[in-house]
Amino acid sequence: MKVIFHINELSKWSSVLANVTNLLEAGRGDVISVEVLANGDAVKGYTDTGFGIIMHELVEEGVRLSSCEHAMKNHDLNKEDLFPFVKIVPAGVLRLVECQTAGYAYIKA
Repeated sequence: MKVIFHINELSKWSSVLANVTNLLEAGRGDVISVEVLANGDAVKGYTDTGFGIIMHELVEEGVRLSSCEHAMKNHDLNKEDLFPFVKIVPAGVLRLVECQTAGYAYIKA
């Protein structure tokens, strides 16, 4: 299974990270690809050291963490401000369309 989690509110990071962890644990062997796409003010979560360890662990498990470049500009963030394992996509909405077209299940945080 392929899943994309979409988060656009900074306050929802704890819930999203818990849901991704739960999916990986429950879906062992069935999960092919998991991505978390942040846009809106949620991109600031990729600078929060309180989330850094769990995010790094999820990346080690194969989860892709993506940040919308447009949202980053709107919140005065540069690539250097984010954790180094975060991938930047030109437009979050385009990435969501690409994933849904490729058969990803969509989960809105």
